[in-house]
Amino acid sequence: MTAVHPRRADVRPPRSRAWRRLLGPALSIALVVAVFAWFLPQFTSVADVWTSARAMTPVEVTLLALAAVWNLATYQFLVVATTPGLTLRQATVSTETSTAVSNTVVGGAAIALGLTYAMNSSWGFSRSRTSVSLLVSGLWNNFVKLGLPVVALVLLAFSAPPTTGRLVAGLLGVAALAGAVLALGALLRSEAAAARIGERAARIASALRRPFGRGPVAGWDRATTKFRQRTVLLLRARWHWITLATLVSHLSLFLVLLLALRFVGVGADQVSLAEALAVFAFARLLTAVPFTPGGLGVIELALITGLSTAGGPRALVAAAVLVFRALTFVLPIPVGLATYVFWRRNRSWRREPNAAPRTELVPESA
Repeated sequence: MTAVHPRRADVRPPRSRAWRRLLGPALSIALVVAVFAWFLPQFTSVADVWTSARAMTPVEVTLLALAAVWNLATYQFLVVATTPGLTLRQATVSTETSTAVSNTVVGGAAIALGLTYAMNSSWGFSRSRTSVSLLVSGLWNNFVKLGLPVVALVLLAFSAPPTTGRLVAGLLGVAALAGAVLALGALLRSEAAAARIGERAARIASALRRPFGRGPVAGWDRATTKFRQRTVLLLRARWHWITLATLVSHLSLFLVLLLALRFVGVGADQVSLAEALAVFAFARLLTAVPFTPGGLGVIELALITGLSTAGGPRALVAAAVLVFRALTFVLPIPVGLATYVFWRRNRSWRREPNAAPRTELVPESA
């Protein structure tokens, strides 16, 4: 019997769904274009940025380059700390590649996540070991993102009386950080608590899937229980190293911004260290919502507006921010492309599934 094939029109996705898929990328592109074509020209020009960069001394350029390279290397420490058995070279290939994808593709964070699983799997790491690493490192990054604004506002309080806005922002930051810590504490407190959290999350996820005709999810209680066991084992042994690595990563990124400000001519009398840290910290919070790849346009808008409001000359601030973004957003792209090619071609690190070296922090059931 000859199979009857449906007409081509019957298998096309509805136009409404196609528009929904295109809406996000279109808005991201529109935001980036608006920032660079309309907002930035009000502050500076490419010629002025180039003039400010060329005005830096060789010593300043060298220090800025060293800070940028150090910043590229720091996130690997967190990945190594949260993934027992992973080498520093493997962490470098994984983090640089995923960063390049996140910085160049709309929705790149999800693609980078899948690429991280693929890389770790090719090196013999199970999905559960990768999941624990991603979740713990993600939680600690969010803790620091929530905590840095509070620290910055405390530092500002020593230099000027706190305003109502600063007090409200500080209280909101403390509340958000406390809520995140309490949620993690509830998850890790006991197996029963972890199972209940998994069941509640499953009910929420099932409710969100229902309008799209998707069935309910299952097994989340067992998954959260296993995650708790592995996370408790990891945190008991390495919580201090994980915390230190996370702080070093965030503060290294801030160091690049601070050096860029000082070397293009924005003095401490115009924008103090505490003010720069506050603007940086609140701009980093915006990256929690991936409006654009790598926060392109959003970060520039937040940093230039905040630092100019703090007292920095608009043209110099814009130049410093663009130099900072060139070193922390653009530079990782070619580096990540090189590490991706290395991963594809290098076979010496490949292992059979779940054959990565085990340590006392990796239970046999992982």
